[in-house]
Amino acid sequence: MKKVRLLILGTGGMARNHAEGFGQIPGVEIVGGVDTRSAQLDAFRGDFGIPNGFASVDEALDWGQFDAVTNVTPDAAHHSTTMPLLAAGKHVLCEKPLATNAPDARDMAEAAQAAGVVNMVHLSYRNIPALQKAAAMVRDGAIGTVRHFEASYLQSWLTQPAWGEWRSESQWLWRLSTAHGSKGVLGDVGIHILDFATFIAGQDAAEVSCRLATFDKAPGGRIGEYVLDANDSATMQIRLTNGAIGTVAATRFASGHLNDLRLRIYGDLGGLEVGFEAGQSRLRACLAPDLQTAEWHEVETPPVIPIYARFIAAIRGEGPAEPDFARGAALQNLLDRAEESDREGGRSLSVIG
Repeated sequence: MKKVRLLILGTGGMARNHAEGFGQIPGVEIVGGVDTRSAQLDAFRGDFGIPNGFASVDEALDWGQFDAVTNVTPDAAHHSTTMPLLAAGKHVLCEKPLATNAPDARDMAEAAQAAGVVNMVHLSYRNIPALQKAAAMVRDGAIGTVRHFEASYLQSWLTQPAWGEWRSESQWLWRLSTAHGSKGVLGDVGIHILDFATFIAGQDAAEVSCRLATFDKAPGGRIGEYVLDANDSATMQIRLTNGAIGTVAATRFASGHLNDLRLRIYGDLGGLEVGFEAGQSRLRACLAPDLQTAEWHEVETPPVIPIYARFIAAIRGEGPAEPDFARGAALQNLLDRAEESDREGGRSLSVIG
């Protein structure tokens, strides 16, 4: 078994999930952590028994005793921290979104291809069994030619405090402020539901029309240093490359839904309903010979290998590097075009080219 020496870049909350996930894989040694915040870095290293710490990517590269990196830095830092790692020939798993704009994302995808290294973007909902089974069924022709779909990502943390008090906690407030790097619900979770829909459909988006909404949430539209101007809800109409059309929505005002994803997708031979609600994955299908009676049945969904293990398997030559940076760049381009569409009053824009 090929040993893999892993570096964790960024030691915030999500980095703990990465440390725990990679720490369970035989032959993987977490050899270092990188963070500009020395106290947080030291505490993180102590919690996970990580022997080496560095204040910057340059320091880590000067040391060089690692094979791969999982990049868990804030979104705006993904491009600047990943590019030198690719230039040094290191394999990289990067948190979503790949970058905060399409040109940077394309730079990363092209650099990764030129470097010939394993490159993957952490689209966490690819780990949902129902998503993977549904995508396989569509790919195998179970529902025929895709004609229509509707997808939604529903959160309610602006209507209740199940995850924390958004009015007083910086981990939520920054997500509502463009000055603090947020692109709103579209940038935060839009990438997930767009990947969810187009991956299952097996088609890329060809056109997008988008409208964004930001609602009053505090007197004067601000709380302390945070101007609450990032979008809270997004609706999109999407045309796929095969001509199928559908709707995609994301919101933080879906009262009664903590963190739920849904997709209904229909072809000329059947339909699928894919759900991830209350932390549970579910897949239902209506296929021949049940179309005339419109009977729906539960579909068994086998477990999915987590992305941490898939990243290591790709490095070892034991599996594909999916989703890769090229996929992350395509999704970022779609997000950029959606924002542009909203600025133009919802005009339908081409995504390709």
